[in-house]
Amino acid sequence: MSDPQAYPGSRYHLFIPGPSPVPARILREISMPTIDHRGPEFAVLGRRVLSGMQTVFGTAHPVVIYPASGTGAWEAALVNVLNPGEAVLMYETGHFAALWRAMAERLGFKPEILADGSRCQRTGLPADWRRPVSAERIHERLRRDTNHSIKAVCVVHNETSTGATSDIAWVRQAMDAAAHPALLMVDTISGLGSIDYRHDAWGVDVSVSGAQKGLMLPAGISFNALSPKAIEASRMAHHPRSYWAWNDMLEFNARGYWPYTPNTNLLFGLSAALELLEAEGLEAVFERHRRLAAACRAAVRAWGLEVQCEVEDACSPVLTGVVLPAQLDADGLRQALYERFQLSLGAGLGKVAGRMFRIGHLGNCSEIDLMGVLGAVELGLKRAGLALPGSGVTAAIEVFDQPFRR
Repeated sequence: MSDPQAYPGSRYHLFIPGPSPVPARILREISMPTIDHRGPEFAVLGRRVLSGMQTVFGTAHPVVIYPASGTGAWEAALVNVLNPGEAVLMYETGHFAALWRAMAERLGFKPEILADGSRCQRTGLPADWRRPVSAERIHERLRRDTNHSIKAVCVVHNETSTGATSDIAWVRQAMDAAAHPALLMVDTISGLGSIDYRHDAWGVDVSVSGAQKGLMLPAGISFNALSPKAIEASRMAHHPRSYWAWNDMLEFNARGYWPYTPNTNLLFGLSAALELLEAEGLEAVFERHRRLAAACRAAVRAWGLEVQCEVEDACSPVLTGVVLPAQLDADGLRQALYERFQLSLGAGLGKVAGRMFRIGHLGNCSEIDLMGVLGAVELGLKRAGLALPGSGVTAAIEVFDQPFRR
């Protein structure tokens, strides 16, 4: 942009729950000259990123990489394994779970929603939007499906709109205990690369993700990780699909290529992102995110505010939802922080719009990065007239000053 006031450049501070800040190393790789996507050099790149994504997903089975956003990978997951009119059990934990359900309806499937519809007495916020998935409820519903009409169970691993992380291994155990053959399909768009995720070990059939969160890229790459059961189901499914078809992708990917033009320069960036994750070590990445999240929650509670996720063990390592008192406008606070500090925080979405904001601490984020945003938020809360019982910055320092316990 030519107008310096229209683009804040290096003074801009991005702390939304994705897209996350892109490291300079990745930006440099993306700026490299484009190569022939049918040439031998590209096949080396293709095999490298496909193999690297298997490591990040925790799978020995194929990972399909689409030149698309996470929404595209949602659609790919559904249309490759389901037939029109088939039933899908979907668990509503927040705005993105609700959007995936709406997509399923538009595509001609029959989603059944698990959501209790109650509201928290203290805040009036939807109860299910403050909690993770309940595997018991999934188990109960599948046991009643004696005809096995439900063909898939769809859950969100890390609900970006609320900051609740669900136990996927527990969901698989519940499905197995019900002896139900439904596929397990998981959205880990905001979790992958920041939170421990194990596609194979947890028995997931289709994992959906995107590169603009923990993988630290601009939006434009998304993934489906596949189990052998899912691949077999795709051979039997007859929902119309072309761009999203796994069979074409798997055939070309085996040679390191794509069946259509890939986003080559973003794949350069993905290769760099995988190298950064490998250099830090995935376990160290996960621990860093847990530490950042613990400090952020300590700050919120020191301010006398509530964390959106009310189940401590399920609080997300990649973002923290902050619930404001009813008299305060969360969007107004966000706007004031942007105008004063050029700081972007995540908005409340859907049923919680205006009542909460979200602090993203994922991807290329450090302790000093988070300390800065907490200081800005603390000042913003004071200027909004909120009497704070304590300092969130001090509470975060106390967390960072202690050896971290996993």
